[in-house]
Amino acid sequence: MKFGAIMRACRERAGLSQEEMAAHLHRTQSCISKLEQDHKVPDMPTMMAWMEVTGAREVLIAFLYGMDGLSIMQSLLQVFGG
Repeated sequence: MKFGAIMRACRERAGLSQEEMAAHLHRTQSCISKLEQDHKVPDMPTMMAWMEVTGAREVLIAFLYGMDGLSIMQSLLQVFGG
């Protein structure tokens, strides 16, 4: 699993649209879409800002420590009742 799906899940869990996320990160909606579809690779400052905005710092830490994407997604769904 690529990181884009995790980024999207975090954004949706936070209740943000792509447009709202773009405004928070000073990017375009198109840029957010490309990141979520893995057509563009986020740099570390963008990933950190994304996780701060969505309140999902633990997701970034888990990903960076090698936890696979499926486990992260399952944890997101369990914790937040999805």
